[in-house]
Amino acid sequence: MGIDVIWAATLLSGVAALAVLFAIYTATTVRDPMAKRVKALNDRREQLKAGITASTSKRRAKLVQRNETTDRIRALLSSMKVLQDSQIKDAQQKLLQAGIRSKDWAVAVIFGRLVLPIVLGGPMLYWVYGTDGFADWSPVKAYGLVAGTFILAYKAPDLYLKNKIDKRSAAIRKGLPDALDLLVICAEAGLTVDAAFHRVAKELGRAYPELGEEFSLTAIELGFLTDRRQAFENLAHRVKLDAIKGVVTTMIQTEKYGTPLASALRVLSAEFRHERMMRAEEKAARLPAIMTVPLILFILPVLFIVILGPAACSISDALIAK
Repeated sequence: MGIDVIWAATLLSGVAALAVLFAIYTATTVRDPMAKRVKALNDRREQLKAGITASTSKRRAKLVQRNETTDRIRALLSSMKVLQDSQIKDAQQKLLQAGIRSKDWAVAVIFGRLVLPIVLGGPMLYWVYGTDGFADWSPVKAYGLVAGTFILAYKAPDLYLKNKIDKRSAAIRKGLPDALDLLVICAEAGLTVDAAFHRVAKELGRAYPELGEEFSLTAIELGFLTDRRQAFENLAHRVKLDAIKGVVTTMIQTEKYGTPLASALRVLSAEFRHERMMRAEEKAARLPAIMTVPLILFILPVLFIVILGPAACSISDALIAK
């Protein structure tokens, strides 16, 4: 085929050597995924300690860490009359649900909605109408491309946060039944609620790091906040999941009325496991319909070639011989 065997072998050997070096580098530079989460939990613990023990002026100095870049962006948006408190609160809630603890990024999200359409939409506008790059396109198609670029650039921060929220919520939903079972065991063993949350977070931190982080934060807030109800409401505020809201409602009711915690959590755990099984059965039921297109496009043609190929070759040889 016109390919030098020695040259091909040398190239493949170089690729293999690079792959080995990359594998060694990846294995030697692996980082503990829990280190960053533990640091965030320790920061939250120190914030709660500062909020309880410090005076009002010192508390504000410790809890509010000034960021010059964020302050400049905030001042710019305020001068343009585009920064509203409702937008900031909504962005902060989405950041918490996405697992981003810094509230300064809320201003960056709003700033991104303002800047990205200019950064991405402006060059696209010039490319379509200022050059001949899309001269063969109809006016409707050109306008649709420009308008789609502007809309996508404006929605890009929200789409990014929504993607992170969905992935995080799915990971938390997956480990919630196991966490409730461990909470039931801890409650029946006589542990307090905050100790039970801390124990569950410790046991499930490796398998479900997102859920372990949320339970660790809840355990810390239960130990430091004066109102325990607020700690549970913060958990529901940080996780966009109806199942977590149900757990929070159950915990608040047990704290308020003194109802048995283990029995209520056992019922919730059984319900969540049933929902997880129903979702698995739903995915299994959709599998034949999903596999139809790959079966027709990739598997059946190869099968026909394997079955009919020898017969076609025999017929061709017979016709050529005649």
